[in-house]
Amino acid sequence: MNPNDFRSPETGQVIFTQNGYYAFIPAPLPPSLTWSLPLVSALSEAERDLSRLAALAGAFPFPRLLIQPFMRREAVLSSRIEGTRATLAELYTYESTQLSFLEPVGDVREVHNYVTALDYGLERLQILPISLRLIREIHEKLMAGVRGGTLTPGEFRRSQNWIGPAGSTLMSATYVPPPFDEMTQALGAWEKFIHGGTEVPALARAAMIHYQFEAIHPFLDGNGRVGRLLMALLFTEWKILPQPLLNLSVYFERYRQEYYDHLLAVSRRGEWEAWLRFFLRGVSAQARDSLVRMQRLEAIRTKYEPLVQSDRNSERMGAVLNSLFARPILSTKQLAGSLAMPFKTARQYIEKLVQAGILREVTGKARNQIYRADEVFGALDNLQD
Repeated sequence: MNPNDFRSPETGQVIFTQNGYYAFIPAPLPPSLTWSLPLVSALSEAERDLSRLAALAGAFPFPRLLIQPFMRREAVLSSRIEGTRATLAELYTYESTQLSFLEPVGDVREVHNYVTALDYGLERLQILPISLRLIREIHEKLMAGVRGGTLTPGEFRRSQNWIGPAGSTLMSATYVPPPFDEMTQALGAWEKFIHGGTEVPALARAAMIHYQFEAIHPFLDGNGRVGRLLMALLFTEWKILPQPLLNLSVYFERYRQEYYDHLLAVSRRGEWEAWLRFFLRGVSAQARDSLVRMQRLEAIRTKYEPLVQSDRNSERMGAVLNSLFARPILSTKQLAGSLAMPFKTARQYIEKLVQAGILREVTGKARNQIYRADEVFGALDNLQD
C-alpha cells in the first residue's frame, strides 16, 4: 500500500507496522462535514422516496409476505458483487428442491446463506440491538459451509488482511485495513457511534457506518456482504422502513466500480460528500424501484381476486395465492408446509392454479415437481431494471 495515496489526516492515518508494512486507521465517526446544497437535495430526495415506499408497504394487503422475495433479490445482488453467480430463479429452485447440504458447494448455497443470515439478523433484532456480537453471529451464518467458511466464521480476524488485485501482497495491496489492536479499538468506536446520540441524519449516518465497516474490514472474508446486509438491519432497527424492502445491492452492483472507488476515495482523500451523494442516489433509485415492483405485485393480486371469490373455500384460495408472492417458485411440499395444510389439499390447489394459467410446472418430471408463477416472478426478477 502506498502511504502517499492517503492524503486526508481528518479521515484517518497511515501507520507503519512493526511487521514492515503500511496500514490505514480510519478516524472515529462522525467526520466534519459541510452540507452543500447538492448534498442536502440528495438527502431530501432519498428521504421523500423512502417515505413513499414506507407508506405503500404499510398499506399493502399482505406486507409480511413481501419480505421474502425482496430479501432474496438483495441476497443475489450482494453476493454477485463478490463474484458469486447465481440467479433469483436458481435460489428459489434450490430452496424448493430441499437440496442436501452434503452436496457440492455452489454459488447458490452462498446466496442461500445470505438469506439465512439476514433472516436471522431480523429475528435477533427483536431482542438484541445491532452490535459487534450480532455482527459476529450474522457472519457465522453467512459463511457456514461455503468458500471462506474455514476462515474463522463468526470471529473477528486476529491476522492481517488486505484488498487488492489477485496476486497482490501486503506491500502491493491497494488498501490494508487496521492491524488487530487498532482494529479492535476502531470497532469499539464504530459500535459506540451506532448507538450514540448524533445530529447526523439517519441516511447519512448509515452511509458513514457502511464506509467505516468496510474500512475496518474486521473479518478475513465476507466483509462486503456483512456490510451491505447491515444496511437492511439498520433501516429496520431505526424504523426507516417497516420491512427490508430496499435492495441497495442492486444499485451497488450496477455501479460496482464507482462503489469501490467512492469508498476508497474517502480513505485516501476524505471525499465524504461524493460517497454520501452516491449512497443517497442509490437509496432514491432503489426506493423507487421497490415502489414500482410493489405496485406491479398489487395489480397482479387484484387480477387474481375473481379466482379467489369463485373458489368454494375463498379464504384458503386467497392464502394460497398470497403465498405465491412470497415464493413464486415452489413445490407442493413447500406450499403444504407454509400453510399447514395436508399434502393432498396443497396438490389440489396447485392443480387449480395450473389450470388457471397462474402456475407452470418447470421440471418436466413426474416426481419432485417444481412450479413457477411466471407473472409474479417476472415482477420480482429483471434484476437490472
